[in-house]
Amino acid sequence: MNELYEKSLRTLEFPRVLEMLAAQCVTLEAKERALEIRPCDESRTVARLLEETTAARDMMDRYGTPAFAGIKPVAASLHRADRGGALNPRELLEIAAVLRTTRTVSAYCDNAEGSNCLRPLFRSLTSDRVLEDQITGSILSEEEIADTASPALADIRRHIRTTSGKAREVLQKLISSQASKYLQEAIITIRSDRFVVPVKAEYRSMVPGLVHDVSATGSTYFIEPMGAVKANNDLRELLAAEEKEIERILRALSASCAAEQEMIRQNYSLLVELDAIFARGKLSYRLNCCAPRMAENGGFRFRKARHPLLDPKKAVPIDLELGERFDTLVITGPNTGGKTVTLKTAGLLTAMAQCGLHIPVGDDSYFSVFSQVLSDIGDEQSIEQSLSTFSAHMTNIVKILEQADDRTLILYDELGAGTDPVEGAALAEAIIEESRSIGSKVCATTHYAELKLYAMTTAGVENACCEFDVESLRPTYRLLIGVPGKSNAFAISKRLGLPEHIIEKANTHMSEENIRFEDVITQLEQQRRALEEERLEAARLRQLTKKDSDAARDYRRKLEEEREKALRQARADAEAIIREAREMSELVFQELNEMKKQAKKSQNFQEVNRQRTEVRRLINETETKARAQQMQEAPPATRPAVAGDVVELVKMGTQAEVISVNRDGTLQLQAGILKITAKQEEVRVVEDAKARAKKERQRQTNRAVTRIRAAGVKPELDLRGMMSDEALDMVDRYLDDALLAHLKSVTIIHGKGTGALRSAVRRHLKSSKYVKSFRPGHFGEGEDGVTVVELK
Repeated sequence: MNELYEKSLRTLEFPRVLEMLAAQCVTLEAKERALEIRPCDESRTVARLLEETTAARDMMDRYGTPAFAGIKPVAASLHRADRGGALNPRELLEIAAVLRTTRTVSAYCDNAEGSNCLRPLFRSLTSDRVLEDQITGSILSEEEIADTASPALADIRRHIRTTSGKAREVLQKLISSQASKYLQEAIITIRSDRFVVPVKAEYRSMVPGLVHDVSATGSTYFIEPMGAVKANNDLRELLAAEEKEIERILRALSASCAAEQEMIRQNYSLLVELDAIFARGKLSYRLNCCAPRMAENGGFRFRKARHPLLDPKKAVPIDLELGERFDTLVITGPNTGGKTVTLKTAGLLTAMAQCGLHIPVGDDSYFSVFSQVLSDIGDEQSIEQSLSTFSAHMTNIVKILEQADDRTLILYDELGAGTDPVEGAALAEAIIEESRSIGSKVCATTHYAELKLYAMTTAGVENACCEFDVESLRPTYRLLIGVPGKSNAFAISKRLGLPEHIIEKANTHMSEENIRFEDVITQLEQQRRALEEERLEAARLRQLTKKDSDAARDYRRKLEEEREKALRQARADAEAIIREAREMSELVFQELNEMKKQAKKSQNFQEVNRQRTEVRRLINETETKARAQQMQEAPPATRPAVAGDVVELVKMGTQAEVISVNRDGTLQLQAGILKITAKQEEVRVVEDAKARAKKERQRQTNRAVTRIRAAGVKPELDLRGMMSDEALDMVDRYLDDALLAHLKSVTIIHGKGTGALRSAVRRHLKSSKYVKSFRPGHFGEGEDGVTVVELK
């Protein structure tokens, strides 16, 4: 990357974005890598980086963020271990931390469902629980080795404790005897790793032993009594053996690490890479970004774009495009109207996207990969270098034109300023023409009317302006593409109190051509606002029409479903009755056969006739029942329907409202959004106009009450600081109101704290009849400090 490109990135404040990215990293090496990121000009690499960022954000949304804490560089330690050196406890614990993080991050991936581009990175991690446990089981801290590190060390330390006890016992007897009067203090202390007692200088000959130290004043001698010499000697030998055994343990652990150094190095490198990727995902959350689409047309289109360094609550989103309909955009407007911020937004969002970062834009945004983004923004005058504002700008522009190519995005701020307006405008036009001839995409800001006219009359060049509210004397910061801007100098001066006669005199100094040009711009602005209002109204009507169409389609579908259901039920009932009739017929024939047999035997003709009559009656009843079920019994007759009645269509079972009665006696009905014509005998009155009006008034009253209650319901409830009983009562009342407000999902904020309130709330939600399901909050929602509830 050349010096001019680096300078342009600094001008666009790209390093501040990298600082925000580095703040999201956990490991030191990932932070360093973040600060060294530069835009990539290779499309495949940019696409891969964006895919990784999107995958990381998706995993964070569903499973939280993997833990990368505690990872430190281990390459130097592994290199020394490979050469036979013994690592100290701190270095071994750092290697164990890498192994532990590898294991937990691998488990994070194993618990995640689905597949994405990060899976290969996670699967490349290699856990070694054996080596991890060897290190953590042997080393308790940077200063302490565990007794269980080896059987020999445990045995040595057991002997040290025994021998130390013996030495203390000898000295304790001395302190407790008559010789205690010779001591400066009745204590046991240590000098040169040997137990001694402090003896007064004048009595040093009264306590036979070895002198190990003398106080600074010479009044105290630290003497090792002869009875403790053997025990101290044994203790010294044991301490030396302990130190030797610890050295052996550290060497053995170091050799184990050296044997697995390739695996550990690879794990560390993968963890740092994953940390950097998830840092991009966390920055996307923080700035409320999304992934733009990558195009090949050499331009960009940013919908609802925000500058990433501005407060999201105060920044005004803008729509910005270049490359598809035009390759050059000339932005005009008053000072402090947002022209320079627009330039920086275009350049900075392009650079961020080429680094694989999500950008703060809306849906349907795209960008192209540029080889470089070069800018001439700001005042770079220098007294030391004898450069005026114009000279500094021109020096920069010369370098830009030398290095630009057909894949370059060039940003010019106040092009041609700082010199004679006529010459500056001509020079600015020539520079834009030269930039376009190279094939570069150009965004330029200016105040020159000549450039506005140039943009209006040149193919591939488009005007844009930063909107300004003359009434409030404040910019709206909205970018309007296709409309040249006005400086509004006269209007602003008048509002600020400049006398009217001065403004009129200034107006006389303007040429008629300039006056006509400004009038044309004013008329264009008025027409644009009128068209904008008409467009918004058309969009509203289009949305309303679509909503009505969807409702009609749903109603028609429901009618068809109800009709099919009624037909299926009727067929099923008819088949059941026919089946019953057949069974009854078989029974009748059986009885007839029995009767014949009995007639032959008893010749009881009277009984035979009676039974035949009974059989015929049963057959007739069955046939009548089947016929009635198939034909369906007609509902009881009602009075003739009149306009305003609610009637039921007998065949369909659907209710409708009578709109009017035709001359031929037929009825015009309204069933939802459908209009139907029916005869009087095909309907029956179920509700007259008066009763219907009364019910309708009651329904309107109920809906009004519901809307009044629902208007104050918020999608979240804050319980922090409440006792459990008070909080549960509040939850019940809130769920009642949420159901009336037809809320599908609500958030209950209880905080983390000790977890008592959280547990009480979730136990209560399990038994609530209003709750369909609930879950802890995801990353960005409050995590375990909130509970997201889905209502029935």
